[in-house]
Amino acid sequence: MALGMLALLAAMWAGLVRIGWALPPLRPNWIANHGPLMISGFLGTVISLERAVALSSISTGLNRRWPYLAPMLAGLGALSTLIGLPDPVGRTLVAIGSLGMVLIFAVINRARPDWAHATMGVGALLWLMGNILWLLGQPVYHVVPWWAGFLVLTISGERLELARVLLLKRTTLVLFLAANGFFLASLLLSLVHLGTGVRFGGIGLIAIALWLLRFDIARKTIQQTGLTRFIAACLLPGYVWLAAAGGLWLYWGERFAAGPLYDAMLHSIMLGFVFSLIFGHAPLIVPAVMNVAVPYRPAFYAHLALLHLSLILRVAGDLASSPALRMWGGMLNVIALLLFLANTARAARQSAY
Repeated sequence: MALGMLALLAAMWAGLVRIGWALPPLRPNWIANHGPLMISGFLGTVISLERAVALSSISTGLNRRWPYLAPMLAGLGALSTLIGLPDPVGRTLVAIGSLGMVLIFAVINRARPDWAHATMGVGALLWLMGNILWLLGQPVYHVVPWWAGFLVLTISGERLELARVLLLKRTTLVLFLAANGFFLASLLLSLVHLGTGVRFGGIGLIAIALWLLRFDIARKTIQQTGLTRFIAACLLPGYVWLAAAGGLWLYWGERFAAGPLYDAMLHSIMLGFVFSLIFGHAPLIVPAVMNVAVPYRPAFYAHLALLHLSLILRVAGDLASSPALRMWGGMLNVIALLLFLANTARAARQSAY
């Protein structure tokens, strides 16, 4: 967890420099690795750690320990980048860590086979595939769709698992599999022609977002109170951002390489969708992973609101070609993430007394 948090802080600093703020770069290679540090260094480490904890809780002896190699290797890969080791070192460590994540899901699917775990397992495969492409020297913008797929399928698989309580119809499951399958096909197409694959991927993202908006249990839990309502308040706008990202991918897929539109296409998913869901799940995941209670506080809505408002500002700056709006949106994005960390730490500290 410490390695993941270090990668997050470094990625945020590098992101501010990339977006135009005159901050010291600390290490030049941080700037080029902003995306890998955030996606594999932080998100990959934390997600694989959470899965390692889940698997070790139902295992015994040595079987309780090996799953932790996945997050450890991913975190060490990020650390090697931070201290300036040659690029192949960090990329290899992350790739092996993602292979460990695939093995974790292989064990989980063998013990508890269902479509939700299978979807998350495919998500882990996409992370591995992206890391292999990165290790082979593919530019990051060719790799990002695979990394995005890792996050999208991991989250959609988790939501399918929780949607069981709604007793979903077979047709609903078929729609879920069709949406995710279409997105997977777009990734394969991106290997042949990136722009076309991204455009079709946009259709897949919209389909997944619409399924989540229609069938996710958050539509019902938003009517409750406390933590349950807060989680739903994080999820539903996250799904809207996923649909918005799909629209951007569909319309501007040929420009998926660099520049303001690329910034909008990426951060609509990474911040609007992924981090919004992280905000909602943190009060549940942190206690499970670190054995530290994080009781709900109404103050949590502050970092959630700031995240979405700042992202609207950033994307507006991207679409309007306004560097000032984009820069201030990016700065407020970082402040929202820091406020999230501060509010979470404060809640944990207050619960300890």
